Amino acid sequence: MFSLPKLATAPFCPSEVTGSVTVEPGLPLHKKLMRFAGPGLLVSVGYMDPGNWATDIEAGSKFGYGLLFVVLLASLAAMLLQTLCVRLGLIAQKDLARACREHYSPAVNGFLWIGAEIAIVACDLAEVLGSALALHLLFGVSVPVGIAITAFDTLLILGLQGAGFRRVEAIVLGLVATIAGCFVVELAMSQPNWFGVAMGFVPSFERLQQPGALYLAIGIVGATVMPHNLYLHSSIVQTRRVQPTDAARREAVRFATLDTLVCLSLALLVNAAIMILAASAFNSSGHKEVTDIADAYRLIEPVVGSAMAASLFAVALLASGQSSTFTGTIAGQIVMEGFLDLKIPCWQRRLITRGLALVPAFAGVWWFGDAGIGKMLVLSQVVLSFQLPFAMWPLIRFTSSPALMGAFANRPLIKILAWGLFGVISVANVWLIGTVVF
Repeated sequence: MFSLPKLATAPFCPSEVTGSVTVEPGLPLHKKLMRFAGPGLLVSVGYMDPGNWATDIEAGSKFGYGLLFVVLLASLAAMLLQTLCVRLGLIAQKDLARACREHYSPAVNGFLWIGAEIAIVACDLAEVLGSALALHLLFGVSVPVGIAITAFDTLLILGLQGAGFRRVEAIVLGLVATIAGCFVVELAMSQPNWFGVAMGFVPSFERLQQPGALYLAIGIVGATVMPHNLYLHSSIVQTRRVQPTDAARREAVRFATLDTLVCLSLALLVNAAIMILAASAFNSSGHKEVTDIADAYRLIEPVVGSAMAASLFAVALLASGQSSTFTGTIAGQIVMEGFLDLKIPCWQRRLITRGLALVPAFAGVWWFGDAGIGKMLVLSQVVLSFQLPFAMWPLIRFTSSPALMGAFANRPLIKILAWGLFGVISVANVWLIGTVVF
């Protein structure tokens, strides 16, 4: 067994966690696997945050199992991009934000930094709304009061000062296990049509032509392939200290990639489970206009026939919002340090991010009422999708550069897949703008 290394200061600042988990040469295979496990888990929580819930629930209630293939393809795209982040962090020993600062002009860096910050705030907005709604459903507090309560999660961050990066990973693991466990029970209760589920995973361009399907599909992509996760993963993977040899780095990339694929596969199952639950509980029973998480909570008990289903739903939602809080804090630090070379205490960074998210959260609830939460959640994920190409472009370019990556530069097939994905997401975003404007 290995001991959990402790840090003298906050576990979230990238400059303080680099190389905090040592991987000694000659370790047995199972111990190496354990040493590399963790970064993928922190990244995966961003793929099952409340924003995913909103898009998956609305898609499942409106289109049944029909958009499951979008969840699958988006998850495969996420796996490709996150493995590129692994390679950039372990081989070039740079996170994406720092690499941008070193290779691009100040004007370009400023533009990319603002985009990254917008993505982080949009993600945090989803966490605020999701957590506030969960508190409302579980304890009966009003949504504005729930939003105010989320402002105090900074105290949780402060309480973890010096806890160590591995302990943070363990806490997130507990929250993710809670989410997964709740949905396993709820799927058993809802009794989905598994043949319909299987057919839903088969890609179909015709389904995207249905009214509203493309908007939701882009929201699913934005909720799944989050731009701030590209900055996050390329940094936290550097918490694993390996020998500076090609053989050791190749092995590190292999183990870290395995960690990524396993954890994102879990996120894929959770996202698919949310849509399957919505399809089996709502669409199949005639409730095809469930666009709000609160409506889903109120309907799930009479439709499924169990009060426990509603409680599990709310508990999983709260765990989802809180687990994403950790990654949002870390990503904010990485982006600020990387682009601006600016270091501030992590709790201050948390206050800035949460403060910027609270303003639109309060304004949206005041203007639209509680019924507008679902719309704001979906919109936040569409915003993420629009920011994604601006993080993908430098990531693909850097990992394809022999000058930066040496023998570990992207192979031709990876380049084709990555640039093809960049093109598809960019075209889909432009198409959505065209449908909204014209």
